[in-house]
Amino acid sequence: MKFGSLDNSENVDFRLPEDHPATAIIFGKNDNQKPLRIFVGCAKWNKQDLKNFYPRGTKDELAYYSTQFNSIELNATFYAMPKREQVITWRNKTPADFKFFPKISQSISHLRRLNDVKTLTDEYCDSISNFEEKLGMVFLQLHDNFGYKNIDRLAHFIETFPKSIPLAVELRNTDWFNNENVSEEVYSLFEKTNTTNVLVDTAGRRDLLHMRMTTPYAFIRYVGANEPQSDRERLDAWVIRLKKWMDQGLRDIYFFVHQNIEIESPLLSAYFIERLNKELNLALKIPQTLSDIK
Repeated sequence: MKFGSLDNSENVDFRLPEDHPATAIIFGKNDNQKPLRIFVGCAKWNKQDLKNFYPRGTKDELAYYSTQFNSIELNATFYAMPKREQVITWRNKTPADFKFFPKISQSISHLRRLNDVKTLTDEYCDSISNFEEKLGMVFLQLHDNFGYKNIDRLAHFIETFPKSIPLAVELRNTDWFNNENVSEEVYSLFEKTNTTNVLVDTAGRRDLLHMRMTTPYAFIRYVGANEPQSDRERLDAWVIRLKKWMDQGLRDIYFFVHQNIEIESPLLSAYFIERLNKELNLALKIPQTLSDIK
């Protein structure tokens, strides 16, 4: 993941910012009796990307991946419009409790830039609806030069997106964050349409880590800097923050682990899940890595 990467992150301030005041209010509206749902995964299941993970002789990467993780942030659907048959194949290879979180195709978000995309959006939604009960949440990732001047396009896309499919949006342009009036306009749009505001934690774009929730769902895309100690310290900080949010009413957590250069995403994920289990008294499955296999 090259976006937000730095050659040297030694001097980066990785402290998590304070919560926006609205975040506690959003979580406080949640039903405290609702069961906790935590999904942790990687962005891909390709063997060449996930190092120290697949045992020798693994024939079906997704089938094995889904025995270790309960979810995937599906980037494959960004690079090519998914076909119905492919989605069904993916769905049938995974356990009943597995969830897919597919990215909206770049033909919609980057090439057309949300302009005149109804036909493409319908095609995309028709395909990914075949995940059925295994569909977690779809997310729209906008180009970093897609700024506030395009808010009408963004509003139209969100307001006409099928209400049966949960939607999250990742904003990458500083226009959305530098002006309080602009920020509140887009956050109000997200709240009104039940659109989740994606959080991105990456070394080179600390300005994107807004901590402003718009739904009672935490969708977090964490990007390690390939520095084992600081990457784990950052994950420790997330465990503390998520515990605070759970105390405020958060019940749904979607946390996906990347690295600037994919080397040990499964190892970082295993570390994160282990810390969650310890601090929150949970029993989430810890992915097995090759270092665990005797």
